[in-house]
Amino acid sequence: MNILITGCNGQLGNELQLLEKNTPQYNWFNTDVDELDITNQLAVEQFVAEKDIDGIVNCAAYTAVDKAEDAKEICTTLNTVAPAYLAAAIEKRGGWIVQISTDYVFNGTKHTPYVESDTPCPESVYGATKLAGELGVQKFCKRAMIIRTAWLYSSFGNNFVKTMLKLGKEKSELGVIFDQIGTPTYARDLAQCIMLVIQKGIMPGVFHFSNEGVISWYDFAKAIHRIAGIDACHVRPLHTTEYPTPANRPPYSVLDKTKIKQAYQMEIPYWEESLRECIANL
Repeated sequence: MNILITGCNGQLGNELQLLEKNTPQYNWFNTDVDELDITNQLAVEQFVAEKDIDGIVNCAAYTAVDKAEDAKEICTTLNTVAPAYLAAAIEKRGGWIVQISTDYVFNGTKHTPYVESDTPCPESVYGATKLAGELGVQKFCKRAMIIRTAWLYSSFGNNFVKTMLKLGKEKSELGVIFDQIGTPTYARDLAQCIMLVIQKGIMPGVFHFSNEGVISWYDFAKAIHRIAGIDACHVRPLHTTEYPTPANRPPYSVLDKTKIKQAYQMEIPYWEESLRECIANL
């Protein structure tokens, strides 16, 4: 099987590459913008046809949530238009696509974990373009699987964990939001989930994946410092109103993972176990 990975230089793309050596039965084509511009429809069609691609994992996205509010055009191109190009190209070969999406497709006004059948209602440009990307991928490819995730971090790239480690060593005090609730996702756990999905067979439809458990950003920051042995920095809780941002964040975006756990008979690690693993790797 020939599998195309887009966005291979990102957090998830890098984690997938670490796991590829364990799957010699597949031919992996790891690409980022230098190898394949997924916003160029002709380039996408040619690549998929010439390389005999059987499946695509689309990790590429515009993820700067606040900047997206003023960069709607490029955000739409990367998050909505490009996934549709990929889906249409792989459909011609009867192949499949795994599209990575986000908890930001919800407005966060629920008080129980979101299930896949809940009606999306994004409140940011980023969330709206990712939702449109989901719909486009499903429209153009029969074997399209959407995996929504949340609060992604890893030892690669820029993310909350690495920022808290850096600031914890530099500052004596930090303020972190306590009234936004969700679940962190270690990108390596998500990469392992995707590998399992590929090996067991793609199931079309929408699925949720994050680590187990529920916390606030404040609790997450406190845990990062505790595990890393940082005790000289005082972390204090902030209301969202004290830290205004251009994009609205969902106040509650816990994802229910029952569907993917049952479909693929998988166990998902608790968030703190995965955080400890990531910090040890760092």
